[in-house]
Amino acid sequence: MSKNVWDKAVDFHGHTCGGLALGVRAAIEAQKRFGIERAEDEEIVCVTENDACGVDGIQSVLGCTLGKGNLIYRGTGKFAFNFFKRNTGECFRLMAKDKKSGIHGGEYIKFVLTAPVEDIFEIGKPRMNMPGPALSLKSVKCSVCGESAAETKMRVMDGLPVCMDCYSGYDRGWD
Repeated sequence: MSKNVWDKAVDFHGHTCGGLALGVRAAIEAQKRFGIERAEDEEIVCVTENDACGVDGIQSVLGCTLGKGNLIYRGTGKFAFNFFKRNTGECFRLMAKDKKSGIHGGEYIKFVLTAPVEDIFEIGKPRMNMPGPALSLKSVKCSVCGESAAETKMRVMDGLPVCMDCYSGYDRGWD
């Protein structure tokens, strides 16, 4: 890995840390396995199972973003990344292994960026299917606050469209 790749990721993220190193290393593994430098559109999709520092490494190195629809958050809380290559159906999952005891700070970052990938991640198949491509959704105006939201995020209350902020659901006291 070039120092330039790491420096760009650090500039994007704002600081150095082990989580960022894990994301950068995962993105580099996706580049290697898929033979692609950067996702210009949706040719590579990453489903991240966490919303931690590593996700910035995926964005910085691989070019997967929420806005393009090729970075999808699935909040399991696991430090795992699922990668899909749309045109071939290839896919794999990287799940960070438990941190080696006694390795901290810069030493851990160096380990993550240089050790064999099998020492850093459990490598397997994603536990979900490849996500569909991003859609262009119609906006619908909330009947309470008047603000528009994507039609898939609206709820119906008293027969009228209501945004998630204004919706008060019927849950009978349990969630």
